[in-house]
Amino acid sequence: MLEFGTEMTVSSHLDPATFRDALGRFATGVTVITVESQGTAHGMTANGFMSVSLDPFLVLVSVAKAARMHRLLESAEGYGVSVLGHDQRDLSLHFSGRPLEGIEVPLDFVDDVPLLENALVRIATRIVDSHSAGDHTLFIARVLQLDVRDGQPLIFHSGAYTKLHVPRIEVRREGDWADFSIEPHDPLAG
Repeated sequence: MLEFGTEMTVSSHLDPATFRDALGRFATGVTVITVESQGTAHGMTANGFMSVSLDPFLVLVSVAKAARMHRLLESAEGYGVSVLGHDQRDLSLHFSGRPLEGIEVPLDFVDDVPLLENALVRIATRIVDSHSAGDHTLFIARVLQLDVRDGQPLIFHSGAYTKLHVPRIEVRREGDWADFSIEPHDPLAG
């Protein structure tokens, strides 16, 4: 018999805190969304980001209507998406409304879109559509350019930053036989 662990709690009362807590258990990567406005780059940490289409290449970001970034996106031609690595937690905090004094924010521009240097993935876009969705707006954009580098992502789960735990799999071959060894491996531990 398959056991799933602890009993599930069923709530008949749905409130914003319960809803947010429940959806916070969906682990996400962490991105910084950037725009240029009147010669200044602006950024916001976001985990409401996803791919939309492969043909054409489309992505979207979900932004609260009350956020300052919402107003900037409404008048922007495009936005940048920088997927953060595990070593970029300070940048996530900085752009989440808790500015860190003295932090260097290394930016460069691709197709007039500001992007964070050294992010795992950097995507420059042009906004093609937007849709109101409750207290948020979904900003859909066509991908103009992207670049990718290797590294471990910054993960957000249950209101906290965490990291991936990837097992190390070794395969040893001897003749027609293969021997597999799987060991827990912490990719961030030296």
